[in-house]
Amino acid sequence: MNNVKKLATLLLVLGTMTGFAWAAGTEKPDATLQLSGGSFAAGIGFSWGSGTLTYKGKDYPVSVNGLSLGKVGITGGSATGEVYNLKRLQDFDGHYVASGRGGRGVILAGGGSAVTMRNQNGVRVLV
Repeated sequence: MNNVKKLATLLLVLGTMTGFAWAAGTEKPDATLQLSGGSFAAGIGFSWGSGTLTYKGKDYPVSVNGLSLGKVGITGGSATGEVYNLKRLQDFDGHYVASGRGGRGVILAGGGSAVTMRNQNGVRVLV
């Protein structure tokens, strides 16, 4: 009987995870984001960037800045992202934090990586 419960629980968890993966794969982004910028850090760091949010066929300029602790170095780069749950343009504004498992990124096929960030309005950005 105990093994039956374990098997039922395992099937329920696997079915739920498969459903979430399928739903995430079929969700279409509400907008796209293109960013470029850099960062400088010597213990306490500062990062900056600018880019374009494309929402409902129109381009909007965006800027990004933030602080970090415990990092050293100078970097620069660019990123492209997809924006989800953006119902109104003004909801894009806000403070974004990495969401998901401890805020870690995911490794994509081909060796790339991605991180999901969420703001106080529920807008998600996958970069």
